[in-house]
Amino acid sequence: MSEPSDQSPASGASVAGATIQLENLTKRYPGSAEPAVDSVSMEIKAGETVVFVGPSGCGKSTTLKMINRLIEPTSGRIRIGDEDVTDMDPVKLRRKIGYAIQSSGLFPHMTVAENVALVPKMVGWSKSRVKDRVEEMLDLVGLDPREFHGRYPRQLSGGQQQRVGVARALAADPPVLLMDEPFGAVDPITRDHLQDELIRLQHELHKTIVFVTHDFDEAIKLGDRIAVLRERSHIAQFDTPEAILTNPTDDFVSGFVGAGAALKRLNLTRVRDVGIAEFPTVTVDDPLQAIFDRLRDATTNELLLLDQRGRPYKWLRRGDLMRAKGSLARAGTLVHDTVTRDATLRDALEAVLTDSGGRVAVTGRRGEFIGVVDMETLMNSVHEMLEADRLTAIEHRHELEELRRQQTRLEQEGAEAAPAPEGPKRADA
Repeated sequence: MSEPSDQSPASGASVAGATIQLENLTKRYPGSAEPAVDSVSMEIKAGETVVFVGPSGCGKSTTLKMINRLIEPTSGRIRIGDEDVTDMDPVKLRRKIGYAIQSSGLFPHMTVAENVALVPKMVGWSKSRVKDRVEEMLDLVGLDPREFHGRYPRQLSGGQQQRVGVARALAADPPVLLMDEPFGAVDPITRDHLQDELIRLQHELHKTIVFVTHDFDEAIKLGDRIAVLRERSHIAQFDTPEAILTNPTDDFVSGFVGAGAALKRLNLTRVRDVGIAEFPTVTVDDPLQAIFDRLRDATTNELLLLDQRGRPYKWLRRGDLMRAKGSLARAGTLVHDTVTRDATLRDALEAVLTDSGGRVAVTGRRGEFIGVVDMETLMNSVHEMLEADRLTAIEHRHELEELRRQQTRLEQEGAEAAPAPEGPKRADA
């Protein structure tokens, strides 16, 4: 694994992901009869997001921490890219690997900018390069550098802290990012948005991400592949989310999939993969008469009112302004739910079902309005998914039937080719 070049990532020369190979990785603690992690071997492809999921105490976090040597392996090898890092200086290794944990792990006495700048300063970047990188990373995770640069962690919400934590983990442009249940301490709505943000970032950066979670739905949503781990990190199944949902290897894996596998498939398709429709909008700065005219001429019976930064603010229906006596302050219904382009169909469907209008606004990185997704579009996608599953199941059934026919034919041919058993020999032979 090479050192980052002196070329600043701000200029666009970002480091892509690196392969990770674990070879018989084992961790034994003194006094324990069994190893905490027992001879784990796997290869993680460059630019891939792999999620470790398993019951509490199975060793998934221990396995993750051995990759950057926060926990030293008892035996086995770790290769990142073309380099064996098992015996290298662990401090130097950690500076080349991003690490994000639950509750962000930010230093409370440092500002946001100082937290993000920490590793680039350690590896010797120039002041100007560090300054540019801090602004770039805050912008990348959807935080305005001018607004958040000088704040302290206590002045941030939980979701904002996690965004800063991810920015810090990526600041030195590492090829590998390790994430140990990073979104486990935030509320479900914030967690969904952070998951979407990670998907968007990975779509841009193509890092190699190893992510630990106990939430199988989160694993399905984020992972290119999922490693379902038993006790001592024994691999029960290591495959794509689709393969695990449709063909779990045994009852242990089926227990993680749980009920409603078809509904969980909704976590595999993104809003950007379905039809995002245009929708008539007005802004809070538009004259009232212009808003009246737009409502009158609109093909729908409502408009979306955007705030001064182009973000969804209120749904305005015909008659709202009249009932509110021409005041935007009292008119319309506040927009409670939005989804990003990287949200799953499940996220979008939940948002649509909680809205009486049967649609949800889709937003960009800074919350700016992009379009809407409606119930009809989502249901069409669900029906297409279910039909594809049905056809796949029929195809698998036909394949199994053909395999059984071939096996029966081979058994018959073997029986016919076998020599006839010899009769009893005569005593005088």
